[in-house]
Amino acid sequence: MGNAATVDEGLCPVFHRYVMAVDRVEKLLHDVGRALDAAGIEYAVIGGNAVAAWVSTVDDGAVRSTKDVDILLRRGDLAGVEEALQPIGLIPAEVLGVTMFIDRDRPSPKTGVHVVIANELIRAHYTHAAPDPRESTRLGSGLSFVDLSALLRMKLQSYRDIDRVHVRDLMSVELITHDLAATLPPDLRERLDEIRRAPE
Repeated sequence: MGNAATVDEGLCPVFHRYVMAVDRVEKLLHDVGRALDAAGIEYAVIGGNAVAAWVSTVDDGAVRSTKDVDILLRRGDLAGVEEALQPIGLIPAEVLGVTMFIDRDRPSPKTGVHVVIANELIRAHYTHAAPDPRESTRLGSGLSFVDLSALLRMKLQSYRDIDRVHVRDLMSVELITHDLAATLPPDLRERLDEIRRAPE
């Protein structure tokens, strides 16, 4: 997840806006990570950014960008997170039952930090709880990203179209090994097998 190249807005305004959006997400991730590290709060980046980070460890040309910022936190740490993020202009909000931190000056949920509560069911019908932030690894950027095994479990549990795409991204760079698949609960292993049978 390196720095994106700058683009002359006059030459290509649409592409310039795309690059700026990618840069904004990367800056937000790093600002949040540094603030939480400074406060001593354990966290893990999850979602599309975690997929991108893991894919980039093998082939940075295969990375898929994402506009979402998703982070795994413990419920008991939320008060400390609020205090840690306030100096960087992020304030707490809840939208449709989702805990998030949004920009104080531009309070849009679309550009906020979406929180997943660790060790709890993300949705009532799920059979597996979200992982704990301890299931994480510091990758090249220095941020804490959810471990590959936990990321795969989360993607297979959610199993939306984008989640299946992300699993295929991990498969495309051979990150999902036989040994890793063998650690999955039976129901999630069955979903992985479904994706393998229809890889495109």
